[in-house]
Order: sequence, then structure tokens, then C-alpha cells
Amino acid sequence: MSIDIKKIREEFPVLDQAINNKPFVYLDNAATTQKPKAVIKRLVDYYEKENSNIHRGEHFLSRKATEAYENSRNYVQSFINADNSHEVIFTSGTTESINLVASSFCKKFLNQGDEVLISAMEHHSNIVPWQIACDENKAHLKIIPINQKGELKLDEFHKMLNDKIKIIAINHISNSLGTINPVKEIIEAAHKKNIPVLLDGAQAMSHIKVDVKELDCDFYCFSGHKVYGPMGVGVLYGKEKWLNKMPPYQSGGEMISEVTFKKTTFNNLPFKFEAGTPNVADVLALKESLIFMSSLNYNDIQKHENDLKEYLTNNLKQLDKIKFIGTSSKKTSVVSFIFEDIHPSDTGIILDNMGIAVRTGHHCTQPIMDFYKIPGTVRASMAIYNTKEDIDRLIEGLKFVRKMFS
Repeated sequence: MSIDIKKIREEFPVLDQAINNKPFVYLDNAATTQKPKAVIKRLVDYYEKENSNIHRGEHFLSRKATEAYENSRNYVQSFINADNSHEVIFTSGTTESINLVASSFCKKFLNQGDEVLISAMEHHSNIVPWQIACDENKAHLKIIPINQKGELKLDEFHKMLNDKIKIIAINHISNSLGTINPVKEIIEAAHKKNIPVLLDGAQAMSHIKVDVKELDCDFYCFSGHKVYGPMGVGVLYGKEKWLNKMPPYQSGGEMISEVTFKKTTFNNLPFKFEAGTPNVADVLALKESLIFMSSLNYNDIQKHENDLKEYLTNNLKQLDKIKFIGTSSKKTSVVSFIFEDIHPSDTGIILDNMGIAVRTGHHCTQPIMDFYKIPGTVRASMAIYNTKEDIDRLIEGLKFVRKMFS
């Protein structure tokens, strides 16, 4: 492998500390990834040297910040291979990106009796906005079922396709199961019926190379903080043909062309969807996180993370009363499991006392937990800076948990 994990870890200061007098092990990357020095430095540099509102000033700092902001947009365009920079909308994260489309698209295109199609493995952020949109428009929310492995029932999906469906919204990768969905097949089938597709890419961007042109998705959403960037910033990619037809999501400054008391005309893309003072510092730092990702080879990332996933899975199988939740053959570096006789929260608390961070609970996917009839899972999610030593520490911690409850 051409990447040096030890050198990469040195770029993440948060990993070099003790928690409860134990070396820190961070295995909660599906919730948020840690930040490299370049991202942190970019935030500090902006506030120390460049702080200014953008697009509206003629002075030096405003021009400098504006140029940097639009350079970040151009970098995102290139990173995801979008046709145009104005198809890149900056938001506060995946949640706002989905809400923007659910509100604006459905206001224009969803009518009484129509349908929106999502899957049974969605994050709440890709369920609730569509529920609200359907309620407001007297439309119907339809659900693609999953099997016991945590995979979509594609035969059922194809049967569900009909002319009433106005949009399909589905995750690229499940945050609680790790399943990599066959989104290319879904998009191709949907487009045969002229149905647009939104992909929730929050869990995908740090693990697999995303090319929106190759996917041919109509909308793609992701968050900066899950791709080694700052919190509070995200991206909505949308095909120009849809964004031009959709009404503004929020109103205020920047998204206008001209305002009178009689009428307001709206700005061109992307500014039509970026009302108010934007999160300039985090947009600039997002570029640094993507530069960090670009310095790595995605094949190396996938190999390293897959090796860790297999190493953890094989070691977990040696423990008593372990049950895996999400066993698709096509999954990323997320391993969800439970001790059949121990509550996940108890496991998480004990591991935390040992300096090991995992996520426990329903992971904002309560319908999945209801499907498996469990209160939640223990989720270990790995990133490029994790090591087999981290996995060994986790296994030691789980053996201690098992012993405590024996």
C-alpha cells in the first residue's frame, strides 16, 4: 500500500491524547471524522487574516474572501466531477441539503396523490423531510423494503416503480449497516420513467470516489464533517435543469436580483439557494479536507478500511453471544453488532471508560432497529487513520465487557 498510516495519523492532533488515562481509540467515524492540521489551520487563518463578508464588498478582504470562497466551489465541482460550478450549492450539511430539495422540489412538482420513494434503511434526515412534504401536498411516502442482511429488495423496488413517483431519495451507503446500495441500477431504472433521484452521500464521500456524472444522479448531498472537514458546512449538487425549475428554499440577502415592495426577482444559480451570510470559514476549510482526500488514492483507502473491517469482523466472531446487524457482502468499514444479552449503551459506557469511542444507539435509523427488533447496536466505524492496534484495543475492551456480564 502506498499510504503511510503512521504519517497520516500525525496530521490528526486529536488522536494523540489520553482518555481516562488510556491511549485514545476513535472508532466513531460514521458520526464524524477527525480533522487534519491543514483544515484546522485554514479556519484559524481565515479568522486571523481574511474575515469578511463575501460578494458584497469592494475592499481588499472582501475580494480576497470572495475569491477563496468561489475557488472552494470550483474545487468541489472538480472533486465530484459536476458539469458546472453553479450546480454546487453550499449548505450547512446533508440534512439541510435534503430539506432544501424536499421543500423546493416538492413545492413545484409534488401534487395530491403523487408518491415519493425512499428505502427502509434511511437516516431520519432522509425520512422526515419527505414525510413533511408528502403531508403538505397530500402525497404518499412509499418504502423500498430490505432483507435480513440489510440489503434492498431490488425486485420489490422494480415492482414499485410507477408514473405516480415524482422523486426517489436513497442513501448511497447506510450509516448504521454499512451497506453500499446499488445506486447506479436504481438511477438507471428511475430515469427510464423520467424519475429524478437524490442520493444521500453523507457516508460515501470519505470511503469511495463519487463521480456525479458517472452516477447520473439528479441530486447528491454530503457533509463536510464526515469527509475530514469542519462541521456546519455541506454540499448539495443538483443538475442545472432541476435547480433552475425549483423555487428558492430560503429568502433574504444574496438570493435576490432586485427587490421592490411590489416584486422581487431571484438571483442566478447557485446564489438563488444561498440566502444570507454564508459559512465562509468552513467552506474554505472544506476545500482543505478535499485536498487531503485528493492526496490519497481511493483504492488504497478502500483496501485499508476493508482490511480493518475484515480484521474486526473475524475477531468479533470469536466472542460469545455476538450478533451482527447488517451483513451485506457489499459494505464499507462500518460494523454494527450487539451482545445478545447486554444492552448496547452498557457496552458503550464501559468502552468509553477504557478510552475507546464507539457509537451506540439507533444511529438516527429507528425503523432499522424496529425491523431487527433491537433497541440499538454498537457501531464501530473506521477511517483512514485507524489501525489494527485500534481494533485489538476494542476487542480487549469487549472481552472485558463480556467478562463483567458473565
